[in-house]
Amino acid sequence: MEELKPFLITFVVLFVVIGVFYLIFQNAGPLFMKAPSEQPQAVSTKTMGTLTIKSSAFKNNDPIPAKYTCDGDNVNPLIEILNVPKEAKSLALVMDDPDATGGVTWDHWLVWNINPQTNYIEEDNLPQGAIEGKTSFGKSSYGGPCPPRGSKQHRYMFKVYALNIMLGLMEGEGKTELTKAMEGHVLAEGTLIGLYQRK
Repeated sequence: MEELKPFLITFVVLFVVIGVFYLIFQNAGPLFMKAPSEQPQAVSTKTMGTLTIKSSAFKNNDPIPAKYTCDGDNVNPLIEILNVPKEAKSLALVMDDPDATGGVTWDHWLVWNINPQTNYIEEDNLPQGAIEGKTSFGKSSYGGPCPPRGSKQHRYMFKVYALNIMLGLMEGEGKTELTKAMEGHVLAEGTLIGLYQRK
């Protein structure tokens, strides 16, 4: 029996060490999880579709005419939406500026529950039945590009999402709530980029 003691002690120590490591890694899972993304995730990345987003006011990666900015009429440009999946129940639109001062993203327009059969969001118009959220200007309406004078050229992202649900958000809710509500319901998405700089 005395000869077996070292083996028994080694076995017990090994068992305890394995148990401790198991508990550590079991409970440390959340520490290694990635922070939630700013962008809503798709229902399935394998079936994710791509929307085509265009405008008659400007081409992708071209300057936005002053008419649609704070230096002009400050109205939304016409937005054309193509290739919406047949199973889509609604569309959502987010217009933001990732180049805003201070390294923050400035929200210029939030719209959801757009009819999925909508091919055009007309100039200076909100689609019937659609709901607007609160932008970084503190208003539930379109706010055109208005970067500080003398700053570098800013990008303005018009992002449209095709969703498999209607959203239960109220008017005036912000992008955080919108992004959370869209999570896991995106069938397809597309982006149109416009540029603007104030001299």
